[in-house]
Amino acid sequence: AAFISIQAFPALLDLPEDLEVSMVSCGSRHTAVVTRGGELYTWGWGKYGQLGHGNTVSSDQARRVEHLVAEGLRVEEVVCGPWTTYVRV
Repeated sequence: AAFISIQAFPALLDLPEDLEVSMVSCGSRHTAVVTRGGELYTWGWGKYGQLGHGNTVSSDQARRVEHLVAEGLRVEEVVCGPWTTYVRV
């Protein structure tokens, strides 16, 4: 099983350099960011599917939520709960 680091202190975001972040939200063990272009990136603990990638895989690397892109949806806002992620498109 992959080791996923859970940090209880501030850390730099490791995102692709060309992304401009407009909003960040943190759950108890996962993080989500919205870019100025309306894309959603998530990472952290994914046991309950809260990362939005269609599975329960955890990840230390930020990944774009491809389902929203495939549906042509532009993300306006994100709010993370303890094991959930709410997105306004």
